[in-house]
This record gives sequence, C-alpha cells and structure tokens, in this order.
Amino acid sequence: MDLVIIILIGIGLLFFTGGTIGIIRLPDFYCRLHASGKMDTLASMLIVAGIGLYLLEHPSLGSILVTLKIILIVVFAFLALPTATHAIVDSGHRAGLIPWQKPHADEHPEDLE
Repeated sequence: MDLVIIILIGIGLLFFTGGTIGIIRLPDFYCRLHASGKMDTLASMLIVAGIGLYLLEHPSLGSILVTLKIILIVVFAFLALPTATHAIVDSGHRAGLIPWQKPHADEHPEDLE
C-alpha cells in the first residue's frame, strides 16, 4: 500500500512540475492556462487520493471520516478547477486577448537569415 501512495503522490508532483514548465515555456495566455488547468487538476486529484489512501492504512472511524471528506474534496476539485480555468479564459477572450499564432516563414523571410 505504501508503494501505491508514493506512486500517486510522486506522479502528482510530476504533473505539477509539468504544469509549471508549461506556464513558463508556452507562448501566450491561452496556452499557459490550458497547461496549468489540465495538469493542476490531475495533480491535485492524485496527491489528495494518495493522502486518502495513507489515512486508510490504519482504519478507524476518524480516518474513515477524513477519507470521505478527502473524496468530497477530489470531487469538488474535479468540478471547480476546470470551471475556474474556463472562466479565466473567457474573461481573457472578452478583454480582447488574441491567441498566439506561429509566424510563417513566407511572411517574414528576413527572420530566417
């Protein structure tokens, strides 16, 4: 059981790291929010699931109740995090932020030299 907990939390941390790299490396507002929205949602759920399994290693009434609360947190995060990301993207769109487009070589031939 310890191995499963370590794997869940470790994969969650890797997804958080991937989301952070995406925020740093991607070119515009929309791409960055896409990376952070997808990665952070999955990472949060994996880490919280690992914590829930850790609490169930020594079952007692208190740990079972805390695990049920953790399950509710996972469900809330699954619903709220993508909704919040969508709301932020929608506000950026309404503010007039233009999505990044890759420049074509034929439009700027001087950039190739």
